[in-house]
Amino acid sequence: MPHKRPNGPDFFARHRTLLEQAVAATASRDHWTPYPESPSRSVYGEDAAKNGEAAFRDRLGGHFELPGHPGNGAVPATEMSPYGFPLDVTYPRVAPDEAVAAAQAAIGPWRDAGPDIRAGVAAEILARLNAASFEIAHAVQHTTGQAFVMAFQAGGPHAQDRGLEAVAYAWAEQKRHPAAARWSKPQRKGGPLVMDKKFTPVGRGVALLIACNTFPTWNGYPGLFASLVTGNPVVVKPHPGAVLPLAITVRIAREVLAEAGFDPNVVILAAESPEDRTASVYALHPDVRIIDFTGSTEFGDWLETHARQAAVYTEKSGLNTVVLDSTDDYRGLLGNLAFSLSLYSGQMCTTPQNLLIPRDGIATDQGVKSADEFAADLGAALDRLLGDPARAAGTLGAVVNDSVRERLERAAGLGRTVRASAAVEHPEYPEAVVRTPLVARLDATADRETYTSEWFGPVSFVIGTDSTEHSLSVFRETVREHGALTAAVHSTSEDVLAAAESAALDAGVHLSENLTGGVFVNQSAAFSDFHGSAANPAASATLSDPAFVTGRFATLQSRRPVPAEESTHA
Repeated sequence: MPHKRPNGPDFFARHRTLLEQAVAATASRDHWTPYPESPSRSVYGEDAAKNGEAAFRDRLGGHFELPGHPGNGAVPATEMSPYGFPLDVTYPRVAPDEAVAAAQAAIGPWRDAGPDIRAGVAAEILARLNAASFEIAHAVQHTTGQAFVMAFQAGGPHAQDRGLEAVAYAWAEQKRHPAAARWSKPQRKGGPLVMDKKFTPVGRGVALLIACNTFPTWNGYPGLFASLVTGNPVVVKPHPGAVLPLAITVRIAREVLAEAGFDPNVVILAAESPEDRTASVYALHPDVRIIDFTGSTEFGDWLETHARQAAVYTEKSGLNTVVLDSTDDYRGLLGNLAFSLSLYSGQMCTTPQNLLIPRDGIATDQGVKSADEFAADLGAALDRLLGDPARAAGTLGAVVNDSVRERLERAAGLGRTVRASAAVEHPEYPEAVVRTPLVARLDATADRETYTSEWFGPVSFVIGTDSTEHSLSVFRETVREHGALTAAVHSTSEDVLAAAESAALDAGVHLSENLTGGVFVNQSAAFSDFHGSAANPAASATLSDPAFVTGRFATLQSRRPVPAEESTHA
């Protein structure tokens, strides 16, 4: 029996071509995006930037309304812009039991709609999020500290790409099997046994999205859309420091759901004050059957251990590593690494931390460079990149919270600094806390305890090793034990590159080789690059692949015998 489409626009028909293109892109792995990354008037319209900023400014100092949302009262304002001013936005308050109950009550029609309708609704939500990219960009900038262009790209179109990628995988995997089939088994005597069988993808239940402070949309959209398209309502629990980008997302999702004829409580906002700490309460609720989490290793490990009733998808922390063996473009290597360390003040889960280099040096097109010389040259490259305050502010953004500042101070206290972190005055926001990267010089043997901890933020270590072989051994061992989201190698030797690839496969981490141009190790392109890997401790999932969606639903069947007279005429 075909699924009934509720009254409302046929979003699947509207977006079918887009969905088919997205599925094809996951197979080809070539560059493809329907959401332009340039915040240009020629792309988004003459008034889009002005209207988006106005929409953001209108939110400040007010209550964020979500009509029909469960709960009572308001969550006090919790967000402080890293650029130096409070947002003063309050949000609907809902208790965990109320949120889960409301989401649970919305499951039936959403489940019965089927994959096509759900994918169409999700694609429409993404289209409207794209139209709101400027408003979302300002919300991301002033909750995370990202510079505006990065907030627009990573918080808007790139996040939407990742969301659509999850939609494509979820839609395709649910349609891997036919919706119905007639089964006929011949018999030695008499007519065949004939059965009509129906196959229905059914979601696991209520999904919980626990979002992070630094990339609330980019890291949040894959889980949100994977759960929605596989038939699960989603409770969105933002980080108290970055609520607004996801509140806007929830508002748009609820509007589209209502227009499509569904209960808007298929998506619920679970804002909280920092002292509420409801994530663990939600995570252990028996009706929460899916959890997506980005954040600390400590809480990610706790979720994986204790939320046994749920399928848990985590992205945690790790030791992103670069192995340096040789190069024929030393200046390009330094420039590429300097930008990778500086982008968003190193506050990316993909930023390199451990730079492994033989103490005696590496061969380059500028002669042999010892580990000490390389560290000094990297510091000089950072100085060149960040010498102009306006350019530096556009690359660095602002420090997101006190924890990053405290970590930077601890790194300075190690007494091994080669290039000290420095304050930069932001030309538009004098109250912003802007810091350049710190580079310290460590030894692979003597300082293992230091570099095997994650130093999230603008802190990196140039680590001297006995040889490239020793570097690869350290890389393999530390990533296997502690995890990593990215790894890179620089070498002019095909044998070394092959050995590095083998070490990365052993460690279970994605590898970049010889990046000296406009592609950086801490950037990841949807539909082509895989982000994260369940093959090492830094994550339990990949954004996105079939495994990211198949655990969110089961395909259930019903079957009935076909009467003999009907099977004869079939």
